[in-house]
Amino acid sequence: MEDLPIQGPVFLIETDRISPNPYQPRREFNEQELGELAASIREFGVLQPIIVTKVEQETETGTQVQYQLIAGERRWRASQMAGLERIPAIIKSINRDRDRLELAILENVQRSNLNAIEAARAYSRLQDEFNLTQREIGARLGKSREVVANTIRLLALPTPIQDAVARGQINESQGRLLLSVPDIQQQNFLFEDIIRNNLSVRELKSRIDKVKQEKAQPAPEILNYGVNPELLRVQQDLEAALGTKVKLEQDGATGKLTIAFYSPEELMNIVQRIIPEPGSRSSATADPLASGEPAELSLPGRQPVEGEQYPPQDFTV
Repeated sequence: MEDLPIQGPVFLIETDRISPNPYQPRREFNEQELGELAASIREFGVLQPIIVTKVEQETETGTQVQYQLIAGERRWRASQMAGLERIPAIIKSINRDRDRLELAILENVQRSNLNAIEAARAYSRLQDEFNLTQREIGARLGKSREVVANTIRLLALPTPIQDAVARGQINESQGRLLLSVPDIQQQNFLFEDIIRNNLSVRELKSRIDKVKQEKAQPAPEILNYGVNPELLRVQQDLEAALGTKVKLEQDGATGKLTIAFYSPEELMNIVQRIIPEPGSRSSATADPLASGEPAELSLPGRQPVEGEQYPPQDFTV
């Protein structure tokens, strides 16, 4: 495989005689970018040949020659979109499936066209289907073994989070940080937090460290969800309504409610959900805190809004 040069004689091949490479690691093709490339091809032509391999198929009338893409699927798709009947191509004799996959990966990686999940799946195929070690994969692709290993680890993320990495909603570093959280439910909670609050890598790491610290602390003896499912249901309802972690501790008929926040912006978000702006209450029953005794809720350093019913206290309900 290392001896396969990219250079070679260029042929004009009919676009409809070319089929996609089944080992192509890239799965996402942006339609807008393809349209822009097609417009460029109409004006300037295909500036760099694609790479194909010859596939001979037996038919009733003899042998039919077709071609399978090794590299350049975007150029081929855009050429079809531009209405080109033929496309410049270099024909390589590549018989091993591993070589087809490897050359396709090399071409995409060198152009930085693969997203992290596509690269992870491609590396995993080289490892699992073709018995290459991570060190061998790295040597072929010009990457360290650690980079290959860390990329493959992203495949341990839940599918929705993998999709978010592939779409660029979260980056590879955030994905790896989420892998450090063993609890899947907590992973999903933090993932939603990233999307909702546009967390940076640093902010996400701070929240994960806080979660680990909380888990390391022994749970209060008075907190026993196993014998009080109603308390657990109330806590889950509050977390869903406020969009953050909530902890309920009960001691007989009394208890304590703790609401977690991780930034001043999120704190103000929570406050606005609990305490609507003055004038927005249509009736006393519209305010969930208006029934019974009013809860005492305030924020450190926050000035009370004129007309607000809740005097400054600790952030505890």
